[in-house]
Amino acid sequence: MLVNDLPDSTRPAGRADWLRELAQARPDSLERLAAPHLVGHRFETLRAPEHGLVMVRARIGNTGDRFNVGEATVTRCVLRWQPDRGEPLAGVGHVLGRDARHAERVAQLDALLQHPALHDALRRDVIEPLRAERLARIGDERTRTEASRVRFFTLQPEAA
Repeated sequence: MLVNDLPDSTRPAGRADWLRELAQARPDSLERLAAPHLVGHRFETLRAPEHGLVMVRARIGNTGDRFNVGEATVTRCVLRWQPDRGEPLAGVGHVLGRDARHAERVAQLDALLQHPALHDALRRDVIEPLRAERLARIGDERTRTEASRVRFFTLQPEAA
């Protein structure tokens, strides 16, 4: 049984969650945390890492009409991993920028995370540390931003 076949109540945080953490991870941290778990696994390339552009869209006021903000460079990769028993699993990796190695690592870990025997260890040893690091980066950025915030107060007109 694959992780995605589990009922929603028993399924760990979903595939979109771990793909987000892997794609937003710093490449050096991802490499360091993933390396021990990738030893001995062979992957077949279905789509080698390739660079492309995507159109970034937004909404006016977050609810209004959509408009094109601009383009962003992305790298994608698709790999297949064949476990000792069971069906082959495909892993996908999409990352912002032109980092082929990062996209490849995301695809490898995505395939391994779909296997129930490996899932819990990978979540504990790779995904959760990456999440903690990302949240710490966000906290540091908010702290730096808050220190430079300018607060404007409404001026009262002078009474003549």
